[in-house]
Amino acid sequence: MRIINRASGAVLLASALFALPVSAAELRIGLQDDPDVLDPHQSRTIAGRIVYAGLCDKLVDITPELEIVPQLATDWTWSEDASQLVMNLRQDVVFHDGTPFNAQAVVANIERAMTMPESRRRSELASVDTIEATGDYQVTFTMTGPDASLLAQLTDRAGMMLSPTAFADTGANFGSNPVCSGPFRFVERVQQDRIVLEKFDDYWNAENIFIDRVTYLPIPDATVRLANLRSGDINMLERLAASDAQTVKNDANLTYAETVGLGYQALYVNVDNGPRADSPMGNDKRVRQAFSLAIDREAISQIVFEGTQPAGNQPFPPSSPWYNAELPVPERDVAAARALLDEAGLDRVAVELQVGNIPVQMQMAQVIQAMVTEAGFDLRLRATEYATLLSEQTAGNFQLSRSDWSGRIDPDGNLHQFVTCEGGINDVHYCNPEVDALLNEARTFTDTPARKERYDAATRILQDDMPIIYLGHQSYIWAMDDDVTGFLPSPDGLIRLTGVRVAD
Repeated sequence: MRIINRASGAVLLASALFALPVSAAELRIGLQDDPDVLDPHQSRTIAGRIVYAGLCDKLVDITPELEIVPQLATDWTWSEDASQLVMNLRQDVVFHDGTPFNAQAVVANIERAMTMPESRRRSELASVDTIEATGDYQVTFTMTGPDASLLAQLTDRAGMMLSPTAFADTGANFGSNPVCSGPFRFVERVQQDRIVLEKFDDYWNAENIFIDRVTYLPIPDATVRLANLRSGDINMLERLAASDAQTVKNDANLTYAETVGLGYQALYVNVDNGPRADSPMGNDKRVRQAFSLAIDREAISQIVFEGTQPAGNQPFPPSSPWYNAELPVPERDVAAARALLDEAGLDRVAVELQVGNIPVQMQMAQVIQAMVTEAGFDLRLRATEYATLLSEQTAGNFQLSRSDWSGRIDPDGNLHQFVTCEGGINDVHYCNPEVDALLNEARTFTDTPARKERYDAATRILQDDMPIIYLGHQSYIWAMDDDVTGFLPSPDGLIRLTGVRVAD
């Protein structure tokens, strides 16, 4: 039996999970939200990326120390002018459907990610001119120009390898029965209830996989998620509420893990995505600036996150070498916000904020609602399931939308796809040719100071135009029962299962 809350935390339901009993070889993980489509080329949720860590291997991976290391590619070399990347591939890999992994499979995957109409990876691979098999187990990327970000892009969904046979048969519906090459193969998904994977015996690194079955359970309410962990109905949870951290630390039967993430928390402002962009927030940057000035980011960090989530106003956390120290987190200034609205000829501004139906997200939204009211904003909250929220963002059915980005090790991954004119996740439809030029140029430099100069310049423009209002930076917090060993926390928030054990 387990206690689970499917919606907002108002009702607790007790139900049998399903017929399979808990065993030493099964790991049950409580997710904060239900993933969107299980197709790496289409998806965008952190919960989906957590599932992919068990389901889909990538060409390259990252360590907890943020070093890029081999996974399906064994080694790689750049040409002298950094316009070509040659990768050699593992020769002992098959997909879950038994078809071989080879250079032709990599070519098919990259071309799908670059050309499929539904793909959200196109902007991440925009610098790739061609991808070709230059051997049975070797591929060569040829770029339109140097792109320092490409290798980092391949550590995530752009580099995940799917069975070409499977996606040729299913097309855009691949996510209903995903076939990859990771340590676990897909068994079933019941929307809003569970995703079940089982160990793939032909996995190239199977000797280091010690779990037979992994089940991911979306449980949005953090209190219910923790209750399931303490009762033994799940073995592990991700994104523990900060208010529960001390409870876990004080429980001798539980293990606590934490690390500061690479991404950010933000409000997305619809500036040009359909009719709902036609609002004071969408039409006038002064209104967006006023809204931002009405927010006390440090207070949100303390009230909502017990100080565990650093306040922020940029796509990079203050600990990042890409952070622009000349643009510190602004203090709340209601008078200045009010003056900007007066300048815009506005007294009160009505605006709707869509937010995930997760208690901690709702609490954050309610704190913001109270803050901006004092500056002249009448903020209405619209709660929705998280995957639906992202769909609404894509469709332009929002004025303001609150969501997180889990972050990438290369700065390009936190900016380019969100704010360039053709960006794959530019839901706000912001378009500034000067920003495009700076971010495209930044990709061509391998020299860090030269790249940072471009990111600093782009950040200054974005701070003025403010299509995205940055609020802070996540700390990822995990809790698990003491039977789980071998888990290594990573700043990307993922749960890698190699080496993880569940004791009997």
